[in-house]
Amino acid sequence: MTDGTDETDEADEMDGTGGGTERAARARRLAAWHGAERTLARGPAEVRIAERLAALTTALTADTASYDGDGWVDIYGDGIVEELERRVAELLGMEAAAFFPTGTMAQQVALRCWAGRTGSPVVALHPLAHLDVHERDAYLTVSGLRAVRPTSEPRPPTAEEIRGLDEPFGTLALELPLRDAGFVLPEWDELVAAVAAARERDAVVHFDGARLWECTAHFGRELPEIAALADSVYVSFYKSLGGLSGAALAGPETLVTEARAWRHRYGGQLFQQWPVALAALDGLDRELPRLPSYVAHARVVAEALRTAFTAAGVGWSRVHPEVPHTHQFQVWLPYPAAVLDEAGVRLAEETRTVLFRRWREPGPPGLAMTELTVASSALEWTADDVTAAAGAFLTRVRELTEAPGLTDGNG
Repeated sequence: MTDGTDETDEADEMDGTGGGTERAARARRLAAWHGAERTLARGPAEVRIAERLAALTTALTADTASYDGDGWVDIYGDGIVEELERRVAELLGMEAAAFFPTGTMAQQVALRCWAGRTGSPVVALHPLAHLDVHERDAYLTVSGLRAVRPTSEPRPPTAEEIRGLDEPFGTLALELPLRDAGFVLPEWDELVAAVAAARERDAVVHFDGARLWECTAHFGRELPEIAALADSVYVSFYKSLGGLSGAALAGPETLVTEARAWRHRYGGQLFQQWPVALAALDGLDRELPRLPSYVAHARVVAEALRTAFTAAGVGWSRVHPEVPHTHQFQVWLPYPAAVLDEAGVRLAEETRTVLFRRWREPGPPGLAMTELTVASSALEWTADDVTAAAGAFLTRVRELTEAPGLTDGNG
């Protein structure tokens, strides 16, 4: 899966290698998902252009709109983009923030700036971090930095592991939550201790906070208190807030000023960005206040899934973490990904219910994993609704496994 895939991104399949067969399969999936009446979350890939435009228009004309639609469009980042930057800095309790077209660019600029200031090109980084897994080693190939690994365990590094690194490093980069380990977070005291350990090593701390917005429930802290632990924070506008794209880098005024210069050099000084900024502001107004309720309901969904798998006699299954740290978590089942993909599409086509979307096989043979997101549409689901949908899904899985010939996942 590529940057920002969550559950529904299909871009990795549309690179020209799949041909007409894969395009037809993708069209079928999107039609099934789009036509569903019940879903735990609406993915960005399954929205038609006209629907997205209508949503932006609604956001602009709503009584609660945070930006005046009679204002002028932005030119090279003024106007509505400046308003978005101000809002983000205020929400995070930082001195300033700069808008970036992508999180990858924001991360690279942050690490490059800190390397120049600390005099060290070394970044302490988890091997499952987004910087390593989803950014094509940009920190290495573009910025000339290199990584040291506090741990390879599928969890955030501990203070002891950070102290125990056997060479100096200039920046500790922490992804909150650590997505590829299961959207996992440390406990608050563990995070405080990890940051303190980096300070003891004379390092600065950067939070890859693409999904920082939904971490408040787990930590029991508000965003400014969380962000205050770091020297810089990157946040995304589409991973949790439902924006079109875009990110922000927040931190001290001097760092953000330098980051703006590097943004220009990296090609991020776009002529107009008002649709993206508008969608981001709408997400801050509409989705941000609701994220704690999504996190709470994710725990209900996770428990209901475990109940359903047990009742159905599934030989091995896992919901990870057992109690989700955010509104996203992993589900593992002992079937081929192609079978699970097809079962999910058939469930959507036959019942107009979407429970799971795409599955992949990143671990031991015979096990497949999907990432589940719980958002506004899920709040209507009771635990019984989840167990019933999971039972219907598993019925189709069994039908497929008993019928020979499904090997390519195209249905």
